[in-house]
Amino acid sequence: MTDYRKLFDLTGKTAVVLGAASGIGKSSAEALASLGARVLCADRAQEGAEATAAAIRQQGGSATSASCDAADRADVEALAARALAEFTRIDIAVTTPGLNIRKTILDYTEEDLDRVINLNVKGTVWFFQAFGRIMVKQQSGSLIACSSVRAVTIEPGLAVYGSTKAAIGLLVKGFASEVGRSGVRVNAIAPSISETALTGPFKQRPDIYNLYAGHTVFNRWSSADEVATAVAYLASDAASYVSGSTLFVDGGWTAVDGPPTGLTQLAR
Repeated sequence: MTDYRKLFDLTGKTAVVLGAASGIGKSSAEALASLGARVLCADRAQEGAEATAAAIRQQGGSATSASCDAADRADVEALAARALAEFTRIDIAVTTPGLNIRKTILDYTEEDLDRVINLNVKGTVWFFQAFGRIMVKQQSGSLIACSSVRAVTIEPGLAVYGSTKAAIGLLVKGFASEVGRSGVRVNAIAPSISETALTGPFKQRPDIYNLYAGHTVFNRWSSADEVATAVAYLASDAASYVSGSTLFVDGGWTAVDGPPTGLTQLAR
């Protein structure tokens, strides 16, 4: 019988997590390390990335850190070269940084558009190129990007951001079709609302915080750790036949059409 527990074991694997200073990236680095992977934690905020790596080491894991701007092609290529020199092979590469400028399309400036597209779309392409080339050469690897429920559900002011997250889903499908024969898997996660430092200000607006919670079937926000478990799954051999997919970790947000109206009495 297949040893299913072993399929999730990342002992001996190497991983790079870009965006590891905080939020979902930080939790992803911790999750991969806790399952046995050696992790290179990277972020534009290197102090934060090193703090994540130090915490992993304190728990008995193996982690180092590096500085990298996810929107800078040269930086991403340098990160890939650094990782290859450190590990000699790269089994897992995760990128989580993203930017949302909440404005209507009529209010968007060219600078706004460039900033969002450069990080969310171009940054994903640079990441796929830099780490994909290494994985194709070694004939194996798992690439994981970060999409969002905003790829398929929207509200005023999120059209540009949502379009970039939808683009990530198609980049995943396209790249998976190109590198699958080389044994490389390409997937994405799509969170909805997660409690991180970046979303902290919403707690100061209980009306908005509770409204977003009501969009999920659990009536709550997720923790970053709950999203990181999906990253760990896609990184592992348990997902050996999963590629070109976007895994929604959204608490049912995309399954329902908004908070309950109260017209139907629910059983307790």
